[in-house]
Amino acid sequence: MKAIRNLLITGVILLMTSCSSTSNFPVSQAAPAAEITVKTKKQGKTNYLVTIEANSLADSERLNPPRKLYIIWAVSEAGVIRNVGHFTQKNAEKSTYMASFPYKPIEIFITAEDEEGLCEPAGLEISRVKL
Repeated sequence: MKAIRNLLITGVILLMTSCSSTSNFPVSQAAPAAEITVKTKKQGKTNYLVTIEANSLADSERLNPPRKLYIIWAVSEAGVIRNVGHFTQKNAEKSTYMASFPYKPIEIFITAEDEEGLCEPAGLEISRVKL
C-alpha cells in the first residue's frame, strides 16, 4: 500500500512539473544585480502562461544612458518578435509580469526603452533567454 501511495505521489509531482518550465536569464551587463526568471506553462492546446519575475532590477532611469521603462519581447516559433508588455516598477525589490500568449514563445528578452508602444526593439538589451 505504501509503495502505491509513493508511486501515486511521484506521478502527481511529475505531472505538475512537466506542464511548466522555469528558466533563468543570464546576468546582465547593464543591470548586474538583477535576478530574472521566466516560467512558462501550457494552457489548453495553444496558449502559454508566461510569468517573469525580476528581483533587484534597478529603475530604468538609473541606467547609462537613462531610459523610461523596460519592455518585454517574445519570439515565436515562426521567428516573429513581439512587444508583449513592460515592467512597472521604480527600484522595486521584485517586479512581476504575467500574460497569456496565443503561441509558444521560444525566446524572451528585455530592453530598456524610451517609448512603450514600439514594434521593434531599439534600446539597450538587458538580458535574453532561450526557452
